[in-house]
Amino acid sequence: MKRSKPIAASPKASTQRRSSGRAPGPELWFSPLLAGAALALMVFVAYSPVLRAGFVWDDDYNLQLNSTLRSVDGLRQMWFVPQSIQQYYPLMYTSFWIEFRLWGFDPLGYHLVNIVLHALATILAWRLLLRLRVPGAWLAAAIFAVHPVEVESVAWVTERKNLLSLSFALASMLCYLRFSPLEESSSTATQEPRRWRWYVTAFILFFFALASKTAVVSMPPVLLVLYWWKRGRIGWSDVLPLLPFFALSVFAGVITVLMELYHVGAQGDEWSLTLMGRVLLAGRALWFYAGKLLWPDPLVFFYPRWDIRTDVWWQYLLPAAAVLLPVTLWLARHKIGRGPLAAVLIFGGVLAPVVGFVNVYYMQFAYVADHFQYHASIALIALAAAGATLAAQCLSPLGQRWAQGATAGLLVVLGTLTFQQTQIFNNLETLYSHTIAHNPRCWMAYINLMEYYDSQNRLDDAVGLLQTCLTRLDDEEVQGVYPATAHQGLGFLMMQTGRPLDARKHFTESLKAKPNDTKTLYGLGMSLATVAEWQAAQQQFEQALALNPDYADGLYGLGLAQAKQGQLVPAVQNLERATELNPTDPPTHFELANALAMQDKLREATGHYSTAIQLQPNYPDALYNLGVVELTLGDRQQAIDHFRAVLRLSPQNANAKAALDKALEETTAPKAAPTGSKRP
Repeated sequence: MKRSKPIAASPKASTQRRSSGRAPGPELWFSPLLAGAALALMVFVAYSPVLRAGFVWDDDYNLQLNSTLRSVDGLRQMWFVPQSIQQYYPLMYTSFWIEFRLWGFDPLGYHLVNIVLHALATILAWRLLLRLRVPGAWLAAAIFAVHPVEVESVAWVTERKNLLSLSFALASMLCYLRFSPLEESSSTATQEPRRWRWYVTAFILFFFALASKTAVVSMPPVLLVLYWWKRGRIGWSDVLPLLPFFALSVFAGVITVLMELYHVGAQGDEWSLTLMGRVLLAGRALWFYAGKLLWPDPLVFFYPRWDIRTDVWWQYLLPAAAVLLPVTLWLARHKIGRGPLAAVLIFGGVLAPVVGFVNVYYMQFAYVADHFQYHASIALIALAAAGATLAAQCLSPLGQRWAQGATAGLLVVLGTLTFQQTQIFNNLETLYSHTIAHNPRCWMAYINLMEYYDSQNRLDDAVGLLQTCLTRLDDEEVQGVYPATAHQGLGFLMMQTGRPLDARKHFTESLKAKPNDTKTLYGLGMSLATVAEWQAAQQQFEQALALNPDYADGLYGLGLAQAKQGQLVPAVQNLERATELNPTDPPTHFELANALAMQDKLREATGHYSTAIQLQPNYPDALYNLGVVELTLGDRQQAIDHFRAVLRLSPQNANAKAALDKALEETTAPKAAPTGSKRP
């Protein structure tokens, strides 16, 4: 067999290859299979508490309330109707579509898949670092596996997009490097026809990565940085094969930006930074993410939203330092090598889409988030692991054993922190309580925790939380930062605690700053409906639906207002559409049943009352109305059972007592001819 001619290496590179033989990295004494299994085991142990967790934040919107998961046609909509899903990441939603058919909405299955995907991404990162001949490749992958800053991406089901996109992107890079190895030019690589198979495979995997999350648009530039790192130059033969990858990245990036702006709603006062303000934000965000890798405490779901000020001198220091660092590394490249600069460039380049130059919906709550750096963190982790490995090689044998012990201790500490951090994601209460403890002015956490308490009938906790929220947020600074969203949130808090007049004031103030917000219009409509101002409420719901005709809450509110005003035909139409869009909402089924019963469509009404009760078994109004309809239809025993169920929930319910007595009386009295139906 003919041996290929070795590529000439620089003295520094040759020295690194000779010295790497003494590196204490586990890949040298583990077999590849055992090394990969060890990484996977570390992931499963560190993330084992997640298997007992539920859904958090917008998981319900992407899963239980996502109508595309429930039909075969939904799969087509995910790919070809971008507006049918919250964000156009069709491969992520396809994975949810498959899982829904396997285990419904059991959180265990979704969390288990997330853990498996993180383990897969970890192993692929290790193999890529080995392919790049990075010292301490296994150590870098192990740190990535158990670093607590990655918990948000794994424990939050909706961040499946991070796990999928990184796994596909790393696999794509491995395939591309088989097509165009770092040790030779692309022009040489393309002379072998068999290598084009790897090119096509890499392109397909990159498409899958973008279809999972467009954060991987930076993969083509990352490959060019790797070529520069290894060869010291980038030629046209390196760039030309990547042009289709660049084109696909641009196309996917434009779609994502447009979706964020016009479908998700990432525009308005909350994103109104000047260009210089965005530069200041970007510099601060880069150092924030690097700092969290170095010292991951505290890690918070919603970090405090910074006040970016172009008139504050010290804020200019952070972007200046972010520019100065790569310049310094460039000047020092002949002494320390090109590796540190390559790692810093990759870290900053991968983070570029989420540091403030592009509007992201999440940034109305916080400018930074742990899940934003899931992809980028590998670069700095690899740099640190390589530096530590090379430094350990300079030690005596005893010193190397101490270094190995310190490395093991570091992994244990990180794994323990991750184990603890995962428990914050157990449920909504643990997540938002932890957020409030570390960010006591986070209005979104108060609102969501308030809604959780209300759903659990913990009204005392809800009222106490409301008072705490008002005490902490009632100042000019907060109102200045969140002119629309803070008022909107406070409005819903007031509604939850039975203060519709106060809620109306906040919704009105919110609309002054953001007049075309569908959720605020809905909230104002409900505050009017609560005090029976049905016509005024109907106007608000109609305005919301003019902006978004498929807004399920708006259709519910409009149907409710129309039914209360005797407009039964359009009321039923709107409520039926609302149940199609939001099939798991008990009040929507309840109000639709009421409207049908008022039209004497009693059999149809019983179906929706029953659905409301299935979704919310302790629903006394639905149980009572179902009993009344059943009594009217002559189903006396079923009616009796439902009236008794009401009394078990509310023993002092006079209407249920009277209805039960009447039903019992009719079962013992002689049968009489019916005199007509009775509407609930």
